[in-house]
Amino acid sequence: MEIAIIAHDGKKADMVQFINKNKALLARENIKLIATGTTGSKVEAVGIKVKKMLSGPQGGDAQIAARVAEGKTKMVLFFKDPNSSHAHEPDISMLIRICDVHNVPLATNEATAQLLLQGLEDK
Repeated sequence: MEIAIIAHDGKKADMVQFINKNKALLARENIKLIATGTTGSKVEAVGIKVKKMLSGPQGGDAQIAARVAEGKTKMVLFFKDPNSSHAHEPDISMLIRICDVHNVPLATNEATAQLLLQGLEDK
């Protein structure tokens, strides 16, 4: 199962902490992680293998949205920073819309991400 991870700058540390906390589950053989560039680099620092796309502002959100539309990415964990504006907001909105259109679960904070991962523990 391919899971995408994305985090705005103000949430990257939270994402790394979340990934590290769930490292055993996310390191399973049947789970493949993809991430936007900078988030992916930070996650790799805790010893998790991740395929990096472009950074969000350079089109990484759009690359992940395309993978969702193609049926490759089955879950998106996107720690959004609600207190900051982002130049690539249209790409973010498009990613959320694509997840909705293709019925792909999308978590935008740690609480919902943890609930999604709990669903994987039973499999």
